Parts: sequence; C-alpha cells; structure tokens
Amino acid sequence: MRVEITDVFLRDGLQDEAVVVATGHKLQVAEAIVDAGIRRLEVASFVNPARVPQMGDAAEVFAGLDRRAGVGYTALALNGRGITRAVEAGVREVSVVTSASQAHSSTNAGVGIEAALASLAADVARYPHTRFVAGVSTAFTCPFEGEISPERLLGVVRAFKSMGITDIGLADTLGSTEPQRLMDRMKYVQDHEPELVYSLHLHNAHGRALETVGLAVDAGINRFDAALGGYGGCPFAPGAAGNLSTGELVGYLHSRGYDTGIDESALAEATALAGSVVASALPLSTTARPAR
Repeated sequence: MRVEITDVFLRDGLQDEAVVVATGHKLQVAEAIVDAGIRRLEVASFVNPARVPQMGDAAEVFAGLDRRAGVGYTALALNGRGITRAVEAGVREVSVVTSASQAHSSTNAGVGIEAALASLAADVARYPHTRFVAGVSTAFTCPFEGEISPERLLGVVRAFKSMGITDIGLADTLGSTEPQRLMDRMKYVQDHEPELVYSLHLHNAHGRALETVGLAVDAGINRFDAALGGYGGCPFAPGAAGNLSTGELVGYLHSRGYDTGIDESALAEATALAGSVVASALPLSTTARPAR
C-alpha cells in the first residue's frame, strides 16, 4: 500500500513557535521538503495576523513557491475572510477547519460549531472552482470538554459533506487520545460515511502516535499529516503537543514495508534545515510583522 504524507511544518509546525521565520527561509524549507519526495505540503494559514503573526506572510509564501508538477500546496482558512485571501493569493486547494468541540471552536475561531459551519458553507459556495478539503480539530478529545462523542464528530463530518467536501482530516489535537479509542471513533465515522476519504492528523503527547498509525494503516487508512522534527501544536488548545515527526513516521512506515516515495536521507536534511531556520528566526517580541 502506498501511504501519502502531507508535511505541515510550514503551517502547523511554525504557528506555535515563539519566533517569526523569514519568508525566504520558509521557501527554502519548502524546496527541501519537495526534494525529499513529499508531494503534498500545507504551507500557510490565512488567519488574523494579529492572533497568529507567524502566518502573516501567507500570501508572500504562496507567491514565492516553485510550482513543480505533481506537487500540491494547501493552505488553511477558518472563515470567509481567510478563504477570500487564500483564493486571491492563488491557492488552489484550501483547507477549511472547524472543531468538534464547542469550547475549542469558540476559542480558536471565535464562534460555536454550528455558526462556524453555517458560515463556512456559504463561503465555500462562493468559490465553485476552488478545491476544498476539510479538517476537524479536537475530533476525539478536547482540552476543555474532554472526550468528544462519536455522534458529534459524525455530525461535523456530515456538515462538510453537505458542502460537497469529500476529503476529511480528523485531528487528535491534544495527542492524548488512546489509540484504540481513536480508531473506534474513526470506524464509527467510516461506517456511517464510507464513501468519504479520510486522513489523520496526529499530535504526539504521550509518544503513542505511531501506535495509532499502525492501527490505522492496518484498517486501510493511507493518508497522514506530519511535521518536520515534530514541530507544532495548537496555540488555542492548552496542552497540545507537537506533531508526529515526519521522519519518525516515514521510518516506521518503511520498516513495515509501506511505500511513501520519500528519501529518508533527504528528509533528514530537510529536518535539519527546519531546525536551523527556527533557531535563527526573530523572536515574536521583536517584530510586529513577519520578517521577509
């Protein structure tokens, strides 16, 4: 089985760092990720730069990307303003995100789940020629509400389906969901909506993300998010751990005989570059806008 990995270092990896990485350095990392064989990257989010200044140069990043054949670049948006900015910046695939938790939705997006979904439905309909994918934050566990019921998760998934979105990513935002319980929730959703395409976005609070990956690939799931060096988290989810490391994920999948198309040596070089640009970046306290 071929497993597809989306590297999210440039978005999810950097959004929780207390530094602002220069646009040129982001583009260098993007090139290194592609050189390693990764064919899908989440490179920015079009969100309020006052709240997430690390993403303030999203349009400039997309303008500077070397568009290679067979490589897809995606960006995240939480609302209509973000979607419009992304489309105007030339983003061809926009990831729209809401939470399965009312409390997290209010903290992250400023509105509850139902209002967020209703607004997104109207905004998605305005751009029929843009490809949309969906992400569900706190799909399994919320820092404020605890365990998310499978019925609520299914309701969010079906809301995205009603918008015409068929690719759905489910995020263990805290990285603390017990692997078998996560897969039970995953199976519940798949059983009720089997025609949708699912991916997992795993954080790694207790070092069990690879255990979840093992259960998931055994169940036929072949799409995962990961970040170079395990960077990342969620600034609006207290206790959220870093992402599953792309290098660890690729090594694990290769050890089990799965094909990823990724060169582990080149991936290690990209990871080292990512660490270098973070270490040399300007602290948030010294800049109001991202360095160019």
